[in-house]
Amino acid sequence: MFEPLTDSSPMPPDFPEGACNAHCHIFGPREQFPYAADAPFIPAVDAPRQALFDLNDRLGLSRCVIVQSTCHGFDNRVIEDAIAARPQNYRGIALLPVDVPNAELQRLDAAGFRGVRFNYMGHLGTRTPIEAVMTLAHRIAPLGWHLQLHGSPSMLSDLAPAIAQSAVPVVIDHIGRVDAALGLGHADFQALLRLMELPHVWCKLSGIDRITRSAAPWTDALPFAQTLIERHGDRVLWGNDWPHPNHAGPIPDEDDLARAAVAIAPTPQALQQMLVDNPQRLYRFGPLSGHTPS
Repeated sequence: MFEPLTDSSPMPPDFPEGACNAHCHIFGPREQFPYAADAPFIPAVDAPRQALFDLNDRLGLSRCVIVQSTCHGFDNRVIEDAIAARPQNYRGIALLPVDVPNAELQRLDAAGFRGVRFNYMGHLGTRTPIEAVMTLAHRIAPLGWHLQLHGSPSMLSDLAPAIAQSAVPVVIDHIGRVDAALGLGHADFQALLRLMELPHVWCKLSGIDRITRSAAPWTDALPFAQTLIERHGDRVLWGNDWPHPNHAGPIPDEDDLARAAVAIAPTPQALQQMLVDNPQRLYRFGPLSGHTPS
């Protein structure tokens, strides 16, 4: 179990009011929210909602988007529970089968969900045919939802024709999982930049610690995020990816990640757009409010 953070933890940089952690997860507690029987991975320890609340509160991230993890499968109750505790400031991204009933989509929308994620990473289970995903896109369009796609860099080229025709916005996870060691000119990153020329494609500038070949402050990966924010600052988002599931390297320090978020923004206005304005537009948060401890 993750321990609550204490007042002695180091202070992160100042974030603007309403800053959003737009990509993170929660696991369990497994006694209340069991892991899926066919889960591609089971966390060694739970990472429950209160641990996430504590972290976001300490970092000054008053808004948050929790992404359903494959370890919980299509049972999105773990995120529903977290949103219900902070309904104005927290939103969710679901995992769903493509034949999910419309009534369930409407129920999840009312519960604070704003999109559905599909994984195209080999270690995260069966890949849903992109044709079926795009059919679902037409059904979620009236809700104002979007698709979130997570995959290896080959996804950026392989799925580009379908992404171009999507009926809803498409958010690419973790800078497309490109390899920072290959440089900005590599075909994978160039494929991502071509996708970002489409006005309905967004990108999460999370995961610099996943695409890097170096330690914090991840100087090889920062230019990729900086390029995206400089060229497409109106369609980028940031999240810390807590608690960093399936991480191949050392688990990053949360304060280092917070400092990196500030480092990639060339101006205070760009930081405001990435952390506040863009999430507000995509996730439709309620008026910024305080909260009572949960």
